Amino acid sequence: MPVTPKAVLDKSSIRRVVISSWIGNTIEYYDFLLYGLASALVFSKVFFPNVSPLAAMLASFATFGVGFIARPLGGVFFGHMGDTLGRKITLLITLGGMGVATFLIGCLPSYNSIGIWAPILLVVLRFIQGFLVGGEWGGAMLMVVESAPANRRGLLGSIPQTGGFSGQLLATGVFALVTQLPEDQLLSWGWRIPFMLSVVLVLVGMYMRRRLDETPVFQEVQKQHKTKPNKVEKEESPVVTVVRDQWRSILLIMVLRFAESVPFFMTTVFAVSYATTQLGVDKQTMLNVVMATCVLAFPMHALFGALSDKVGRRPVYIFGALCAAAMAFPFFWLLESGSFVLMVLGYILLINIAHNSINAVQPSFFTELFGPKVRYSGASIGAQLGAIVAGGFTPFIAKGLSAIDHNDWTLVACYVVIAALVAAYAAWRAPETSKRDMTKDTL
Repeated sequence: MPVTPKAVLDKSSIRRVVISSWIGNTIEYYDFLLYGLASALVFSKVFFPNVSPLAAMLASFATFGVGFIARPLGGVFFGHMGDTLGRKITLLITLGGMGVATFLIGCLPSYNSIGIWAPILLVVLRFIQGFLVGGEWGGAMLMVVESAPANRRGLLGSIPQTGGFSGQLLATGVFALVTQLPEDQLLSWGWRIPFMLSVVLVLVGMYMRRRLDETPVFQEVQKQHKTKPNKVEKEESPVVTVVRDQWRSILLIMVLRFAESVPFFMTTVFAVSYATTQLGVDKQTMLNVVMATCVLAFPMHALFGALSDKVGRRPVYIFGALCAAAMAFPFFWLLESGSFVLMVLGYILLINIAHNSINAVQPSFFTELFGPKVRYSGASIGAQLGAIVAGGFTPFIAKGLSAIDHNDWTLVACYVVIAALVAAYAAWRAPETSKRDMTKDTL
Protein backbone atom coordinates (compact mmCIF):
# COMPACT_ATOMS: atom_id res chain seq x y z
CA MET A 1 0.00 0.00 0.00
CA PRO A 2 1.28 3.49 -0.76
CA VAL A 3 1.92 5.91 2.06
CA THR A 4 -1.26 7.82 2.79
CA PRO A 5 -1.22 11.62 2.58
CA LYS A 6 -1.51 11.84 6.36
CA ALA A 7 1.77 9.94 6.72
CA VAL A 8 3.70 12.49 4.67
CA LEU A 9 5.76 14.79 6.87
CA ASP A 10 5.06 18.51 6.96
CA LYS A 11 7.71 21.05 5.99
CA SER A 12 8.94 21.68 9.52
CA SER A 13 9.37 17.95 10.16
CA ILE A 14 11.23 17.46 6.89
CA ARG A 15 13.46 20.42 7.74
CA ARG A 16 14.25 18.86 11.12
CA VAL A 17 15.09 15.52 9.47
CA VAL A 18 17.40 17.19 6.94
CA ILE A 19 19.21 19.31 9.55
CA SER A 20 19.65 16.46 12.01
CA SER A 21 20.96 14.15 9.28
CA TRP A 22 23.36 16.85 8.14
CA ILE A 23 24.63 17.37 11.70
CA GLY A 24 25.02 13.63 12.23
CA ASN A 25 26.85 13.23 8.94
CA THR A 26 29.08 16.17 9.80
CA ILE A 27 30.08 14.53 13.07
CA GLU A 28 30.63 11.18 11.39
CA TYR A 29 32.96 12.63 8.77
CA TYR A 30 34.68 14.94 11.23
CA ASP A 31 35.73 11.86 13.16
CA PHE A 32 36.61 9.84 10.10
CA LEU A 33 38.43 12.51 8.09
CA LEU A 34 40.26 13.79 11.14
CA TYR A 35 41.96 10.42 11.16
CA GLY A 36 42.90 10.89 7.50
CA LEU A 37 44.60 14.23 8.21
CA ALA A 38 46.39 12.80 11.21
CA SER A 39 47.55 9.85 9.07
CA ALA A 40 49.06 12.23 6.55
CA LEU A 41 50.67 14.68 8.98
CA VAL A 42 51.28 13.05 12.39
CA PHE A 43 50.70 9.33 12.86
CA SER A 44 53.76 8.12 10.98
CA LYS A 45 55.95 9.81 13.62
CA VAL A 46 53.79 9.08 16.67
CA PHE A 47 52.98 5.40 16.08
CA PHE A 48 55.61 4.21 13.57
CA PRO A 49 58.83 6.05 14.49
CA ASN A 50 61.35 3.21 14.15
CA VAL A 51 60.99 2.53 10.42
CA SER A 52 61.95 4.40 7.26
CA PRO A 53 59.89 7.50 6.36
CA LEU A 54 58.30 5.68 3.38
CA ALA A 55 57.42 2.60 5.43
CA ALA A 56 56.03 4.78 8.21
CA MET A 57 53.82 6.69 5.79
CA LEU A 58 52.59 3.48 4.17
CA ALA A 59 51.83 2.00 7.60
CA SER A 60 49.98 5.15 8.60
CA PHE A 61 47.85 5.08 5.45
CA ALA A 62 47.25 1.34 5.93
CA THR A 63 45.67 2.01 9.33
CA PHE A 64 43.47 4.55 7.54
CA GLY A 65 42.34 1.73 5.25
CA VAL A 66 41.56 -0.65 8.13
CA GLY A 67 38.48 1.40 8.94
CA PHE A 68 37.16 0.75 5.46
CA ILE A 69 37.54 -3.02 5.85
CA ALA A 70 35.20 -2.83 8.83
CA ARG A 71 32.58 -0.74 7.05
CA PRO A 72 30.80 -3.55 5.14
CA LEU A 73 30.56 -5.54 8.37
CA GLY A 74 28.90 -2.54 9.97
CA GLY A 75 26.70 -2.18 6.90
CA VAL A 76 25.46 -5.76 7.30
CA PHE A 77 24.95 -5.53 11.06
CA PHE A 78 23.31 -2.12 11.21
CA GLY A 79 21.51 -2.63 7.90
CA HIS A 80 19.67 -5.58 9.42
CA MET A 81 18.95 -3.53 12.54
CA GLY A 82 17.70 -0.55 10.55
CA ASP A 83 15.39 -2.63 8.36
CA THR A 84 13.91 -4.54 11.30
CA LEU A 85 14.05 -2.31 14.39
CA GLY A 86 14.02 1.10 12.75
CA ARG A 87 16.19 3.86 11.31
CA LYS A 88 16.21 6.09 14.39
CA ILE A 89 17.53 3.70 17.06
CA THR A 90 20.22 2.47 14.68
CA LEU A 91 21.47 5.97 13.99
CA LEU A 92 21.65 6.80 17.70
CA ILE A 93 23.86 3.75 18.30
CA THR A 94 26.21 4.43 15.38
CA LEU A 95 26.70 8.09 16.25
CA GLY A 96 27.28 7.52 19.96
CA GLY A 97 29.72 4.68 19.36
CA MET A 98 31.60 6.69 16.75
CA GLY A 99 32.16 9.50 19.25
CA VAL A 100 33.50 7.14 21.91
CA ALA A 101 35.97 5.49 19.51
CA THR A 102 37.27 8.84 18.27
CA PHE A 103 37.74 10.19 21.80
CA LEU A 104 39.72 7.09 22.77
CA ILE A 105 42.04 7.54 19.78
CA GLY A 106 42.92 10.93 21.22
CA CYS A 107 43.81 9.23 24.53
CA LEU A 108 46.21 6.66 23.05
CA PRO A 109 49.81 6.60 24.31
CA SER A 110 52.52 6.91 21.67
CA TYR A 111 54.87 4.18 20.45
CA ASN A 112 57.62 5.61 22.64
CA SER A 113 55.39 5.09 25.70
CA ILE A 114 54.01 1.57 25.27
CA GLY A 115 55.79 0.20 22.21
CA ILE A 116 53.97 -2.04 19.74
CA TRP A 117 50.72 -1.82 21.71
CA ALA A 118 50.28 1.77 20.52
CA PRO A 119 49.78 0.95 16.81
CA ILE A 120 47.81 -2.20 17.74
CA LEU A 121 45.32 -0.19 19.79
CA LEU A 122 45.17 2.40 17.02
CA VAL A 123 44.20 -0.27 14.50
CA VAL A 124 41.55 -1.71 16.86
CA LEU A 125 39.91 1.67 17.43
CA ARG A 126 40.11 2.44 13.73
CA PHE A 127 38.32 -0.84 13.02
CA ILE A 128 35.57 0.07 15.50
CA GLN A 129 35.24 3.49 13.85
CA GLY A 130 34.77 1.89 10.45
CA PHE A 131 32.25 -0.65 11.77
CA LEU A 132 30.04 2.14 13.13
CA VAL A 133 30.39 4.29 10.01
CA GLY A 134 29.21 1.30 8.00
CA GLY A 135 25.74 1.72 9.46
CA GLU A 136 25.71 5.50 9.73
CA TRP A 137 25.68 6.70 6.14
CA GLY A 138 22.87 4.52 4.84
CA GLY A 139 20.56 5.37 7.74
CA ALA A 140 21.20 9.10 7.62
CA MET A 141 20.45 9.19 3.90
CA LEU A 142 17.33 7.05 4.27
CA MET A 143 15.89 9.37 6.92
CA VAL A 144 15.91 12.20 4.40
CA VAL A 145 15.09 10.42 1.13
CA GLU A 146 12.19 8.46 2.63
CA SER A 147 10.77 11.64 4.18
CA ALA A 148 11.19 13.98 1.19
CA PRO A 149 8.56 14.76 -1.47
CA ALA A 150 9.13 12.72 -4.62
CA ASN A 151 10.14 15.75 -6.70
CA ARG A 152 12.75 16.95 -4.17
CA ARG A 153 14.51 13.75 -3.12
CA GLY A 154 17.64 14.68 -5.07
CA LEU A 155 17.90 18.18 -3.61
CA LEU A 156 17.06 17.29 -0.01
CA GLY A 157 19.18 14.15 -0.11
CA SER A 158 22.19 16.17 -1.27
CA ILE A 159 22.14 18.50 1.74
CA PRO A 160 23.14 15.95 4.43
CA GLN A 161 25.75 14.69 1.99
CA THR A 162 27.60 17.97 2.51
CA GLY A 163 28.27 16.69 6.03
CA GLY A 164 31.41 15.17 4.56
CA PHE A 165 32.63 18.65 3.75
CA SER A 166 31.43 20.40 6.87
CA GLY A 167 33.14 17.61 8.80
CA GLN A 168 36.25 18.11 6.68
CA LEU A 169 36.03 21.85 7.27
CA LEU A 170 35.85 21.37 11.03
CA ALA A 171 38.58 18.73 11.06
CA THR A 172 40.87 20.80 8.84
CA GLY A 173 40.17 24.00 10.78
CA VAL A 174 40.96 22.44 14.14
CA PHE A 175 44.02 20.72 12.74
CA ALA A 176 45.17 23.99 11.18
CA LEU A 177 45.13 25.52 14.66
CA VAL A 178 47.06 22.72 16.37
CA THR A 179 49.69 22.61 13.60
CA GLN A 180 50.67 26.13 14.70
CA LEU A 181 52.21 24.50 17.79
CA PRO A 182 55.92 23.65 17.86
CA GLU A 183 56.46 20.19 16.41
CA ASP A 184 57.36 18.56 19.72
CA GLN A 185 54.12 19.82 21.31
CA LEU A 186 52.09 18.84 18.24
CA LEU A 187 53.43 15.28 18.35
CA SER A 188 53.06 14.91 22.12
CA TRP A 189 49.62 16.39 22.92
CA GLY A 190 48.50 18.86 20.24
CA TRP A 191 47.19 16.26 17.79
CA ARG A 192 44.95 14.81 20.51
CA ILE A 193 42.80 17.93 20.92
CA PRO A 194 40.75 17.54 17.69
CA PHE A 195 39.92 13.92 18.57
CA MET A 196 38.77 14.78 22.08
CA LEU A 197 36.64 17.70 20.88
CA SER A 198 34.43 15.24 19.00
CA VAL A 199 32.58 14.56 22.26
CA VAL A 200 30.97 18.01 22.12
CA LEU A 201 29.77 17.45 18.56
CA VAL A 202 28.41 14.00 19.35
CA LEU A 203 26.29 15.32 22.24
CA VAL A 204 24.70 17.87 19.88
CA GLY A 205 24.02 15.17 17.28
CA MET A 206 22.51 12.79 19.83
CA TYR A 207 20.16 15.50 21.05
CA MET A 208 18.99 16.25 17.50
CA ARG A 209 18.44 12.63 16.57
CA ARG A 210 16.47 11.77 19.68
CA ARG A 211 13.82 14.26 18.57
CA LEU A 212 13.19 12.55 15.22
CA ASP A 213 10.35 10.21 14.32
CA GLU A 214 10.66 7.20 12.06
CA THR A 215 10.25 7.87 8.33
CA PRO A 216 6.73 7.60 6.84
CA VAL A 217 7.91 4.74 4.61
CA PHE A 218 9.22 2.67 7.52
CA GLN A 219 6.10 3.40 9.56
CA GLU A 220 4.02 2.02 6.70
CA VAL A 221 6.17 -1.12 6.51
CA GLN A 222 5.67 -1.66 10.24
CA LYS A 223 1.93 -1.15 9.88
CA GLN A 224 1.71 -3.71 7.09
CA HIS A 225 3.77 -6.17 9.11
CA LYS A 226 1.48 -5.89 12.14
CA THR A 227 -1.68 -6.39 10.08
CA LYS A 228 -0.24 -9.21 7.96
CA PRO A 229 -2.38 -12.37 8.48
CA ASN A 230 -1.05 -15.81 9.34
CA LYS A 231 2.42 -14.74 10.46
CA VAL A 232 3.67 -18.25 11.26
CA GLU A 233 7.01 -18.64 9.53
CA LYS A 234 9.97 -16.58 10.65
CA GLU A 235 10.72 -13.84 8.16
CA GLU A 236 13.98 -13.96 6.25
CA SER A 237 16.72 -11.51 7.17
CA PRO A 238 16.72 -8.36 5.00
CA VAL A 239 20.45 -8.87 4.45
CA VAL A 240 19.92 -12.36 3.03
CA THR A 241 17.03 -11.17 0.87
CA VAL A 242 18.84 -8.22 -0.65
CA VAL A 243 22.09 -10.11 -1.30
CA ARG A 244 20.21 -12.95 -3.01
CA ASP A 245 17.71 -10.90 -5.01
CA GLN A 246 19.51 -7.60 -5.66
CA TRP A 247 23.19 -8.46 -5.76
CA ARG A 248 23.43 -6.65 -9.09
CA SER A 249 22.34 -3.39 -7.46
CA ILE A 250 24.91 -3.87 -4.69
CA LEU A 251 27.63 -4.51 -7.27
CA LEU A 252 26.48 -1.47 -9.25
CA ILE A 253 26.86 0.80 -6.21
CA MET A 254 30.34 -0.58 -5.55
CA VAL A 255 31.48 0.32 -9.06
CA LEU A 256 29.74 3.69 -9.04
CA ARG A 257 31.66 4.72 -5.94
CA PHE A 258 34.98 4.62 -7.78
CA ALA A 259 34.37 8.00 -9.44
CA GLU A 260 33.56 9.58 -6.06
CA SER A 261 35.84 7.92 -3.50
CA VAL A 262 39.10 7.71 -5.45
CA PRO A 263 39.31 11.46 -6.30
CA PHE A 264 38.10 12.48 -2.83
CA PHE A 265 40.59 10.50 -0.76
CA MET A 266 43.36 11.12 -3.25
CA THR A 267 42.95 14.88 -2.89
CA THR A 268 42.19 15.10 0.83
CA VAL A 269 44.72 12.56 2.12
CA PHE A 270 47.39 11.60 -0.45
CA ALA A 271 47.69 14.99 -2.16
CA VAL A 272 48.07 16.77 1.19
CA SER A 273 50.94 14.46 2.09
CA TYR A 274 52.47 14.59 -1.41
CA ALA A 275 52.39 18.39 -1.62
CA THR A 276 53.94 18.89 1.82
CA THR A 277 56.64 16.19 1.58
CA GLN A 278 57.53 16.13 -2.14
CA LEU A 279 56.62 19.58 -3.44
CA GLY A 280 57.62 21.58 -0.38
CA VAL A 281 54.21 23.22 0.07
CA ASP A 282 53.60 24.55 3.56
CA LYS A 283 51.21 22.43 5.65
CA GLN A 284 49.08 25.44 6.52
CA THR A 285 48.75 26.36 2.85
CA MET A 286 47.46 22.88 1.98
CA LEU A 287 45.01 22.93 4.84
CA ASN A 288 43.71 26.32 3.64
CA VAL A 289 43.28 24.93 0.11
CA VAL A 290 41.19 22.03 1.45
CA MET A 291 39.10 24.39 3.56
CA ALA A 292 38.31 26.62 0.56
CA THR A 293 37.12 23.55 -1.35
CA CYS A 294 34.87 22.54 1.54
CA VAL A 295 33.13 25.94 1.61
CA LEU A 296 32.32 25.75 -2.10
CA ALA A 297 30.91 22.24 -1.72
CA PHE A 298 27.66 23.47 -0.11
CA PRO A 299 26.16 25.41 -3.05
CA MET A 300 27.52 22.88 -5.55
CA HIS A 301 25.74 19.97 -3.86
CA ALA A 302 22.43 21.83 -3.83
CA LEU A 303 22.87 22.70 -7.51
CA PHE A 304 23.57 19.16 -8.66
CA GLY A 305 20.98 17.62 -6.33
CA ALA A 306 18.26 19.89 -7.72
CA LEU A 307 19.45 19.20 -11.26
CA SER A 308 19.06 15.45 -10.70
CA ASP A 309 15.40 16.03 -9.78
CA LYS A 310 14.92 17.67 -13.19
CA VAL A 311 16.97 15.50 -15.57
CA GLY A 312 17.46 12.29 -13.57
CA ARG A 313 20.22 10.71 -11.51
CA ARG A 314 22.11 8.99 -14.34
CA PRO A 315 22.94 12.06 -16.49
CA VAL A 316 24.34 13.97 -13.51
CA TYR A 317 26.36 10.98 -12.35
CA ILE A 318 27.82 10.35 -15.81
CA PHE A 319 28.74 14.03 -16.12
CA GLY A 320 30.60 13.97 -12.81
CA ALA A 321 32.49 10.76 -13.58
CA LEU A 322 33.65 12.02 -16.98
CA CYS A 323 34.74 15.31 -15.40
CA ALA A 324 36.77 13.41 -12.79
CA ALA A 325 38.57 11.54 -15.58
CA ALA A 326 39.25 14.77 -17.47
CA MET A 327 40.49 16.72 -14.44
CA ALA A 328 42.96 14.20 -12.95
CA PHE A 329 46.06 15.39 -14.82
CA PRO A 330 45.21 19.12 -14.66
CA PHE A 331 44.80 18.74 -10.90
CA PHE A 332 48.41 17.65 -10.44
CA TRP A 333 49.73 20.25 -12.89
CA LEU A 334 48.07 22.93 -10.83
CA LEU A 335 49.26 21.34 -7.58
CA GLU A 336 52.86 21.44 -8.82
CA SER A 337 52.62 25.20 -9.33
CA GLY A 338 52.70 25.77 -5.57
CA SER A 339 50.43 28.77 -6.10
CA PHE A 340 47.56 28.96 -3.62
CA VAL A 341 45.15 30.28 -6.27
CA LEU A 342 46.07 27.64 -8.85
CA MET A 343 45.94 24.83 -6.30
CA VAL A 344 42.46 25.97 -5.24
CA LEU A 345 41.46 25.97 -8.92
CA GLY A 346 42.68 22.38 -9.23
CA TYR A 347 40.60 21.34 -6.23
CA ILE A 348 37.55 23.16 -7.62
CA LEU A 349 37.81 21.29 -10.92
CA LEU A 350 38.28 17.82 -9.44
CA ILE A 351 36.26 18.16 -6.23
CA ASN A 352 33.67 20.93 -6.47
CA ILE A 353 32.63 20.13 -10.04
CA ALA A 354 33.48 16.47 -10.67
CA HIS A 355 33.19 14.94 -7.22
CA ASN A 356 30.37 17.12 -5.88
CA SER A 357 28.08 16.33 -8.81
CA ILE A 358 28.50 12.62 -8.07
CA ASN A 359 28.35 12.91 -4.30
CA ALA A 360 25.16 14.99 -4.40
CA VAL A 361 23.28 12.31 -6.34
CA GLN A 362 24.39 9.25 -4.37
CA PRO A 363 21.85 9.41 -1.48
CA SER A 364 18.82 9.45 -3.77
CA PHE A 365 20.34 7.26 -6.50
CA PHE A 366 21.58 4.49 -4.20
CA THR A 367 18.55 4.30 -1.91
CA GLU A 368 16.09 4.39 -4.81
CA LEU A 369 17.57 1.15 -6.14
CA PHE A 370 15.96 -0.84 -3.30
CA GLY A 371 12.53 -1.51 -1.84
CA PRO A 372 11.61 -0.28 1.66
CA LYS A 373 12.02 -3.65 3.44
CA VAL A 374 15.67 -4.06 2.41
CA ARG A 375 16.67 -0.47 1.63
CA TYR A 376 18.86 0.13 4.68
CA SER A 377 20.72 -3.16 4.15
CA GLY A 378 21.12 -2.82 0.39
CA ALA A 379 22.28 0.80 0.33
CA SER A 380 24.63 0.31 3.30
CA ILE A 381 26.23 -2.91 2.08
CA GLY A 382 26.75 -1.60 -1.45
CA ALA A 383 28.12 1.76 -0.33
CA GLN A 384 30.47 0.28 2.26
CA LEU A 385 31.81 -2.50 0.05
CA GLY A 386 32.45 0.22 -2.49
CA ALA A 387 34.21 2.23 0.19
CA ILE A 388 36.79 -0.56 0.60
CA VAL A 389 37.65 -1.13 -3.03
CA ALA A 390 37.24 2.47 -4.13
CA GLY A 391 38.25 4.65 -1.20
CA GLY A 392 39.81 3.09 1.84
CA PHE A 393 43.13 2.15 0.33
CA THR A 394 43.36 5.01 -2.15
CA PRO A 395 46.02 6.87 -0.09
CA PHE A 396 48.00 3.63 0.30
CA ILE A 397 47.71 2.74 -3.41
CA ALA A 398 48.52 6.29 -4.47
CA LYS A 399 51.61 6.39 -2.25
CA GLY A 400 52.74 3.04 -3.64
CA LEU A 401 52.21 4.13 -7.25
CA SER A 402 54.15 7.35 -6.72
CA ALA A 403 57.00 5.40 -5.05
CA ILE A 404 57.18 3.02 -8.03
CA ASP A 405 57.58 6.01 -10.34
CA HIS A 406 60.26 7.77 -8.24
CA ASN A 407 57.78 9.92 -6.33
CA ASP A 408 56.08 11.10 -9.51
CA TRP A 409 52.31 11.54 -9.65
CA THR A 410 51.64 10.30 -13.21
CA LEU A 411 50.54 6.78 -12.24
CA VAL A 412 48.32 8.24 -9.52
CA ALA A 413 46.54 10.42 -12.07
CA CYS A 414 46.13 7.40 -14.37
CA TYR A 415 44.54 5.51 -11.48
CA VAL A 416 41.98 8.30 -11.02
CA VAL A 417 41.18 8.36 -14.76
CA ILE A 418 40.60 4.60 -14.93
CA ALA A 419 38.44 4.59 -11.79
CA ALA A 420 36.29 7.44 -13.09
CA LEU A 421 35.77 5.91 -16.54
CA VAL A 422 34.74 2.56 -15.06
CA ALA A 423 32.15 4.33 -12.90
CA ALA A 424 30.89 6.38 -15.86
CA TYR A 425 30.24 3.16 -17.78
CA ALA A 426 28.40 1.68 -14.78
CA ALA A 427 26.20 4.79 -14.52
CA TRP A 428 25.40 4.56 -18.23
CA ARG A 429 24.23 0.96 -17.76
CA ALA A 430 22.29 1.69 -14.55
CA PRO A 431 18.50 2.14 -14.39
CA GLU A 432 17.02 5.61 -13.90
CA THR A 433 15.49 5.73 -10.41
CA SER A 434 14.27 9.31 -9.94
CA LYS A 435 10.60 8.45 -10.57
CA ARG A 436 10.48 5.51 -8.14
CA ASP A 437 7.63 5.07 -5.70
CA MET A 438 9.57 4.60 -2.45
CA THR A 439 6.83 2.44 -0.93
CA LYS A 440 6.98 -0.20 -3.68
CA ASP A 441 9.31 -3.20 -3.67
CA THR A 442 10.19 -2.86 -7.35
CA LEU A 443 11.11 -0.01 -9.70
